[in-house]
Amino acid sequence: MTAASTHSFSLVPASYVYLRRGDEVLLQLRQNTGYMDGHWAAAAAGHVELGETGPATAQREASEELGIDLTADDLTFLTTLIRTDGSATPREQRVEFFFTASTWHGVPHVREPRKCAALEWYPITALPEAMPPHERFVLTQWAKGGMSPLTSFGF
Repeated sequence: MTAASTHSFSLVPASYVYLRRGDEVLLQLRQNTGYMDGHWAAAAAGHVELGETGPATAQREASEELGIDLTADDLTFLTTLIRTDGSATPREQRVEFFFTASTWHGVPHVREPRKCAALEWYPITALPEAMPPHERFVLTQWAKGGMSPLTSFGF
């Protein structure tokens, strides 16, 4: 048994939603979060709460962060990403659910201005330079049409 395997860790689940408009995705510019501030990321994302499913988290986060309503039928499952940042930090072992949506109810707008400096549409083939690496990986794979239902990153 290696030293890393003798330590228990907490798995951190999260859901991401990429709103899609043609060949564009809506991204948010993160600020004041303590994680990847100044980077463009999924317009809506967050940790799965106790008793909540991945799709329910996506719906809740879209409402909280963008002021839109998504039904279960609006969500298209993209992949489950198992990732690590390569450190021995137990909290950096993650399982994340990625969804897209081409239809929603309402107009996306910044509902958490303390955490989000802006929303912008980007072509999926011309993403901004400053992005969390795992999100760039997912979007790049999706654009290529080669997304597997189970994907890993950082191992």
